[in-house]
Amino acid sequence: MRLTDEIAVIQTVDFFMPVVDDPTDFGRIAAANALSDVYAMGGVPICALAILGLPIKKLPAPVGAAIMAGAGAVCKEAGVQIVGGHSIDDTEPKFGLSVTGTVHPDKLWRNSAGQVGDLLVLTKPLGSGCMTTAIKRGALDEAAARNVIEIMASLNKTAADAARSVGVSAATDVTGFSLLGHSREMADGAGLGLDLWIDALPVITGAIATLEAGIAPGATGRNLAHFGEGVQWGEGISPTDEKLLADPQTSGGLLFAIHPDRADALIAALNDAGTLAADVVGSLSATPGVRVHAHR
Repeated sequence: MRLTDEIAVIQTVDFFMPVVDDPTDFGRIAAANALSDVYAMGGVPICALAILGLPIKKLPAPVGAAIMAGAGAVCKEAGVQIVGGHSIDDTEPKFGLSVTGTVHPDKLWRNSAGQVGDLLVLTKPLGSGCMTTAIKRGALDEAAARNVIEIMASLNKTAADAARSVGVSAATDVTGFSLLGHSREMADGAGLGLDLWIDALPVITGAIATLEAGIAPGATGRNLAHFGEGVQWGEGISPTDEKLLADPQTSGGLLFAIHPDRADALIAALNDAGTLAADVVGSLSATPGVRVHAHR
């Protein structure tokens, strides 16, 4: 919403049920996830309201306090204050944030503004969907579980700051609709075709083995059925590759469309900022359709 010629307000809300057992980690992940929507629009989050549902007859009040503490720590890192919120007695725990951010109206990033020839750059590795499912099934060791938790709790602030310094055509964050879904929305919104390069994808350590073991959330199949329709799968693309592309991400990375002439500058800025990934994973094309193939 435009307030003045120089200030627009971004308002967003996101909450979900726990993807990990530890309440502090759950709060951290949920907060990073909610803040990501503002970063994906080129904005700066300034404050948030908390949304907490807790089954008070099953879980003690300190669990809610731990969730809030985790969220508060991530918000503090982002320079955001939780200024209030609302809690209810619920059948299952739920947590998230309603976030307010600001952006210059002329510098708002949209997911539909990509241009022909733009390269797609991803800032976090893929695989959080299958890995959190493995955590729930007790099929992941402590080190692997901690790694994916820290990835999900990592803010997209540094990635957004780096992209803002370089300039991008379009942006989105990769969440529940998977890389396949969100990149396809980006291409469809711009009226362009899409190429994704399977051998260029950054992947969380252990995610491929997890998928090969048959561990994947139900949303993977739904994403593949919906967004995989009409995709031209290249030679050598395996069922595991397809599942990775359709893996629903929790607090995933940002996906930028950028002119090829500025791609190296963006990757350098992302690496300097210490983002978890800075990989060119595909491109937008004047040729209609979606193609998944090897690039190298």
